[in-house]
Amino acid sequence: MASGKEIRTKIKSVENTRKITRAMEMVAAAKMRKAQDRMRAARPYAEKIARVAAHMSMASPEYKHPFVLKREQVKRVGLIVVTTDKGLCGGLNTNALRLAVNLMKKWETASVGVDVTAIGNKGMGFMQRMGASLVSHVVALGDTPHVDRLIGPVKVMLDAYVAGKIDELHLVYSRFVNTMKQEATSTQLLPLAGESTPELEHHWDYIYEPEARTVIDDLLVRYVEALIYQAVAENMACEQSARMVAMKAASDNAKNVIGELKLVYNKTRQAAITKELSEIVAGAAAV
Repeated sequence: MASGKEIRTKIKSVENTRKITRAMEMVAAAKMRKAQDRMRAARPYAEKIARVAAHMSMASPEYKHPFVLKREQVKRVGLIVVTTDKGLCGGLNTNALRLAVNLMKKWETASVGVDVTAIGNKGMGFMQRMGASLVSHVVALGDTPHVDRLIGPVKVMLDAYVAGKIDELHLVYSRFVNTMKQEATSTQLLPLAGESTPELEHHWDYIYEPEARTVIDDLLVRYVEALIYQAVAENMACEQSARMVAMKAASDNAKNVIGELKLVYNKTRQAAITKELSEIVAGAAAV
């Protein structure tokens, strides 16, 4: 059995750890509210522009953008993986990366090559260790995502799609459901696929001003920007929620460990006192 001094040192160490996890929990809770507000504010725009782009993919204008043209044969795909820059957020990154790896294995089984763009330090490090074809990345985004930092690495994929180097573009990120639940989600960005809803089963057409090429080019770039920004905003809200939950669990576990160590310390101390009393009594009896 450990000595009383060793147990007191362990108790002090766990108490210091608990102070750190409690502080991280409160910081994550404060950041989580801001991240959720930012994510909810961006959702309506992202959903609406995605619907407009889906409608456009069903239309028959005089100009067809490369983003709406489906390739006959898929030989290579692009994959954008959104993860966090920091850890201590439970299984958030693990779930997203597991989904990405499953997709990559499925494509490799079908003899389809994969190029990866990593948004977030955890995803970049994982893809490098895995030996994936990492064509671009962006890290250190901070607590607030900025489109101007995101579109640069993503443009590498868009240019590759236009040039015919990749035939599809997919996105993997963590979708915010609620504070306790975050879902790893994958979606196809390019080529645009019309939604299978009754309202899209009839013919769609538009009148463009000033011209179809100008409107469609700008709109589809905004479409990609909006979906990437929304994915990063969702992932940041997921990160703070998962970190808050993980730090609360760590604080609760530390509290339980402290209680167990104090119980062991009291038993050890009581055993030492009993031993001393027994020695005193035995000595007195011998005299």
